[in-house]
Amino acid sequence: MSAATGERRSRLRLVVIQALVFSLFATLMVRLYYLQVVSGDEYAAQAASQSVREIVVQPQRGLIVDDEGRPLVANRTSWVVSIDRGTLAKLSDHEQRALLHRVARVTDVAVPRIHRLLTTCGEEKAVQGDCWNGSPFQPVPVAVDVPQPMALRVLEQPEDFPGVTAEQQSLRAYPAPYGINAAHLLGYLSPITGEEYDAAKRDGDRSVNGASVVGRAGVEKEYDAWLRGMPGYQQVAVDSMGRVIGDEAEVSAQPGDTLVTSIDARVQSIVEQQLATTIQTARQTYDKVTHKNYVADSGAAIVMEAKTGRIVAMASQPTYDPSVWVGGISKKELARLYSEKAGTPLLGRAMQGQFAPGSTWKPIMTVGALNNGFSTDTRLDCSSGLQVGNRLFKNYESAAFGFIGFDQALQISCDTFFYRVGLKYWQQYGSDETDVDAKDPLVEEAKAFGFGSRTGVDLPGEAPGRIADREWKLAYWKSMRSYYCKIDREKSAKNDYLQLFAHEFCLDGNRYRAGDAVNFAIGQGDTIVTPLQLARAYAALSNGGTLYEPRVAKAIVSPDGTVLKRIPPKVAGKVPSTKAALDYVDTALQGTPRIGTLAWKFTDFPLDKVHVRGKTGSAEVYGKQSTSWVATYDENYVVVMMVSQAGTGSGTSGPAVRAIWESLYGIDGEDVVPADSAIRGVTPPASLPTFMDDGSILPPGRKD
Repeated sequence: MSAATGERRSRLRLVVIQALVFSLFATLMVRLYYLQVVSGDEYAAQAASQSVREIVVQPQRGLIVDDEGRPLVANRTSWVVSIDRGTLAKLSDHEQRALLHRVARVTDVAVPRIHRLLTTCGEEKAVQGDCWNGSPFQPVPVAVDVPQPMALRVLEQPEDFPGVTAEQQSLRAYPAPYGINAAHLLGYLSPITGEEYDAAKRDGDRSVNGASVVGRAGVEKEYDAWLRGMPGYQQVAVDSMGRVIGDEAEVSAQPGDTLVTSIDARVQSIVEQQLATTIQTARQTYDKVTHKNYVADSGAAIVMEAKTGRIVAMASQPTYDPSVWVGGISKKELARLYSEKAGTPLLGRAMQGQFAPGSTWKPIMTVGALNNGFSTDTRLDCSSGLQVGNRLFKNYESAAFGFIGFDQALQISCDTFFYRVGLKYWQQYGSDETDVDAKDPLVEEAKAFGFGSRTGVDLPGEAPGRIADREWKLAYWKSMRSYYCKIDREKSAKNDYLQLFAHEFCLDGNRYRAGDAVNFAIGQGDTIVTPLQLARAYAALSNGGTLYEPRVAKAIVSPDGTVLKRIPPKVAGKVPSTKAALDYVDTALQGTPRIGTLAWKFTDFPLDKVHVRGKTGSAEVYGKQSTSWVATYDENYVVVMMVSQAGTGSGTSGPAVRAIWESLYGIDGEDVVPADSAIRGVTPPASLPTFMDDGSILPPGRKD
């Protein structure tokens, strides 16, 4: 190859290289122009968004107050320590362990629990109740009620606590006016579940977020949508390590609305005290039947306005401290609330407990009888016993009073009188034991008074009770036949009674016998009611037959004091009865505290001034001690008390019911103090509390 040829090739290579370099520079310049000029705004916005995080600002939940404006549930501030998982993830394993141990020392929360709290709900290792449902960019709360010095240490030493924040947040508080508990009325809060949050997003509900807490029971759940408020949002600038370096924008949270209830804290306090005292006294009382002290394992008491169905007070035992849910409940505490050994405290007996009504059932049966062939002149034998088939049904303590009317039968609570009423209808309409559709006036009357179905109270979780009629017995037999037939075949019952029951049930447990009818007439057998159902029925006896849906709430008021919604009494129906039948029963029940089964507990009570009517009940339950019932009313209020496994109605619950009446009207001996000195008197407050601009709440009628 000649020298000239080599030189030309070298120049060609140089030209090619120069062209390549030029094209690369041209491409780079075009790309830079595109990025900086054509798409500059778009990329600038993306870069800015990567340094901004959105944090949810939880709203302050609305107050719950009684009818005088006394706070039943309020809010308090608490120091809360949170950890930013994004910052934590950028640390080495060694740095993470050291940081979490420092946080544990400050918050007194164990490191394993902090790990669980930082886990996203839905992950395989997540523990229900201990995981995080919120935004991945939001700091995760790992400790509440942290002492202020410890919280300030986190704030003052950020180099030792990267990604850890301490701030004051709002938590539920329970002022407990007059020392009340009211846990089953008020309810509690717990974190929103993933399913609930997803459903809210689908529905466009912006009032909740992944870090929200929602009502789970009581009025907290029933009126949650009003109480929860609307969350706000805060945009903050962060550095490359996720540390906050400044605020960008903020949308303020809107506090929740206030719920005004019909509860009177003073009455609630007395009802709770009387119920607790009654249970304690019963447990120290010897039962001559079972030869041991009464178990008195649970109870309930209710005060209701007879003319409106509003709940003035409602207590249940056993109960629990609602504050255990604040900031998260421990597994041990949760297990106790569901524990049968502890009495299942989470179960509110007033509306979720179901019990045989015993003789408190008899006024309802009397109305049914007087509307279906019997008359006020009817006289039936109150004998010591009544033979029905192969069984002798005894009167209480085998007492005999001869031929008496319905009025005296109610006052002395004669069982055999009402056995005869039930037997008469069974013989007239239902002697065909397999006829599911046979007429039964007593069953129809019980259903007309609302038994066997929910009252519609504005509280979640209400039990429906049960009317043990022919239809129910057939359905129960079909569902349980295989179980009892197996016991019958294998002779595996633990006692002779159960073995005999299994044998008879297997053969013809679907038959509605005369024994079922006579048991139904005195509130025994398989019929069960809630104390709230019984209170509503007695309110209907008081007001002339109107059944109300019981109400706890009276109004919703905005944070600025504007009444957003009034919640008036709601009529559920009218008892289909003659006025004469209701009036007769009303008059007869006036005799119970005068000359009947309540008289020995209402001695020297001013019955001429406070016209209490009443009925006692001692419901027998196989394998348990009797359930004590007292149901009373006047023109204004209904007072009902029930204590399970506690003996007779008047003997156990009578003194407490009298004490509640004395408190309602301010009774001192045989004197009734003026209405303005009594707790309630005859005029429950018709108006609402006054909400002042400074946040204070005045009782109804006061403006200063």
